[in-house]
Amino acid sequence: MEFINYLIMFAIVTICGLTIGLILMSPRPRPLTDNEKYYKRSSTDKARLLPSIFDEPPKYTYSIIVPAYNEAQRMPNMLKETVKYLEDRKDSDKTFSYEIIVVDDASDDGTSNVALEFSKSRGIELKVLTLEKNRKKGGAVTLGILCASGKYILFADADGATKFSDLDCLEKELSKISKEGYGVAVGSRAHLMKTEAVVKRSLIRNFLMHSFHKLLYLLGIRAIKDTQCGFKLFTRKAALNIFNNIHVEGWIFDIEVLLVAQYFKMPIVEVSVTWHEIDGSKVSLIKDSIKMAIDLLIIRLNYLFGFWKVKDFNSLSKIKSE
Repeated sequence: MEFINYLIMFAIVTICGLTIGLILMSPRPRPLTDNEKYYKRSSTDKARLLPSIFDEPPKYTYSIIVPAYNEAQRMPNMLKETVKYLEDRKDSDKTFSYEIIVVDDASDDGTSNVALEFSKSRGIELKVLTLEKNRKKGGAVTLGILCASGKYILFADADGATKFSDLDCLEKELSKISKEGYGVAVGSRAHLMKTEAVVKRSLIRNFLMHSFHKLLYLLGIRAIKDTQCGFKLFTRKAALNIFNNIHVEGWIFDIEVLLVAQYFKMPIVEVSVTWHEIDGSKVSLIKDSIKMAIDLLIIRLNYLFGFWKVKDFNSLSKIKSE
């Protein structure tokens, strides 16, 4: 009996220690360095001060945020497809305008220069924010969105795995569900989960995928089948409230995005998109899966114990309900 009591005490102390440790090591938004407060354009060598998502009114119909870490090889094809879609739409609709913001997450392969050269060769304006310290995908997306000037804000992965013209589908569904200026459209690959390619994947990959979905269910993310697709569209009001509350900078930031959106009772719609796997993934199967599981626990504990607060930033801004 005494042994059992000691065992229980040991378990309690271990759990408490783990909980405190996870909370103490939990991610926190890192302030921008002086150089990171400016962006570059191909048309001038002079760096310009970043705008803010709080600035009103929006200057563009769309802001396209492209997080990029060592994407010098894959990004040009993605930008080519993106620009073609946006320019075609601009030609058919004179009221349409856009900006593309590439957030170079401290790459060491010249990603920023490749983006600027692409912009120059195409004769288009493209903003490049070069980070001095790697902040991972969540940090790069967040910083890009917080300086966006569009009425609608999309973040899209630099690998071009998602067909960019599927933005039409996201926009259509977003217009159906938006309420009082709030709305989130989530690109989804869930319809591909039963394809032959997925079925033939290794047991470990499928095990990790199903385990991840179980964890999401426990966290309360049950309506969205694919949370990790790098193709998400936000109204400006939704983006302002969500990304000013984000703490997580790693791959799992999408989960916190959806949790914050749910907290504010924002309408969310999942939209099937065309997707194909592109060689050169930066994700390490085992290492990143473990890190994502830990980050999921961090998110859950910090919100559960009230260490992370959610604040209504729209109440501080000049944005009016549409």
